Amino acid sequence: MKYSTSEINRTVIRLALFTVSYCGLWYKGKALSLKDQILKAKEFGFDGISIETKRPVALPCDLTSKDRREIREFADSQGITICAVETMSNFAKPLIEDRENNLCMVKEAIELANDLGTNIVKVFAAWPGTSRYDGLGTYDFGRRIFDFEGNFVTNLQRWRWAVEGIRDAAKWAEDYGILIALQNHPPVIRPGYEDALQMVREVNMDNVKLCLDVPLFDDQSDEYIHEAVEACKDVGIVHSHYGSLRFDESPSGEIIMKTQNSKYVNYPAYIRELKRIGFDGFIASEECSPVLENHEYQNVEAVDRHVKAALKYMRKLVSTGEEPKVIRTS
Repeated sequence: MKYSTSEINRTVIRLALFTVSYCGLWYKGKALSLKDQILKAKEFGFDGISIETKRPVALPCDLTSKDRREIREFADSQGITICAVETMSNFAKPLIEDRENNLCMVKEAIELANDLGTNIVKVFAAWPGTSRYDGLGTYDFGRRIFDFEGNFVTNLQRWRWAVEGIRDAAKWAEDYGILIALQNHPPVIRPGYEDALQMVREVNMDNVKLCLDVPLFDDQSDEYIHEAVEACKDVGIVHSHYGSLRFDESPSGEIIMKTQNSKYVNYPAYIRELKRIGFDGFIASEECSPVLENHEYQNVEAVDRHVKAALKYMRKLVSTGEEPKVIRTS
């Protein structure tokens, strides 16, 4: 798709750091506190921060009213916008107590968002979960458990539970003027935009929107990305992410971009389409899986390198509409 320069540059997209990147799970090293991550966001040149509701960084029940006030004031003092609160929700568990506990967690996240001055709470339809093995993070066990639970529930029932749970969350969020942003993230929702959009339509609440992530598209063609953004624009895209793990920096300072599932993520097409529809929200940088080199976990310095390289790439892309020069590798 071709658009005029004035058309694609008419809005300002802002970039945020997602706290999952420094949560102490995916690299060898400790988690950074929320205040330390705000400082890192400022140091690196981000506009905002998106907060994962998870220990040890920001589990809502750990944060007192005083803590919340201080976090909000500290972010303001550093010129960093708290752009979203992000849950690791799972509305589709087969056990009643698990689903109800999840609802309580999401409700606390909504209250946290209100206290921190942001109007977006991101949810998953379902989430297998994370575990620690040898002190570091893995998705292996959560995925096996989720698959095993499939012996006791149909895919249709999981979908219906997700719709019902998101609707409950949206009703609570309405009281605070908060938007629920459903991410197009598996499981239950398949890669692409179609399932996430359909689920939002079935929830049928005005304050339920989309968190649409282009790395979660199997089809990275310009045509599919145009189709996705065009289809989702009326429902509303209010939040997004990009993956820093697929970026790196060479010793000479050049940006390295790696493939994802044998493809390069088509960020230029996605940014162009977001600008075309007038998206002026935040896209958050996330490093949310093991940081490995030669199958060995790396130190936090590797995360810093990835995050800075990805930010350098995205900053030029969103500000000029032009993709910076990169070294492409598998």
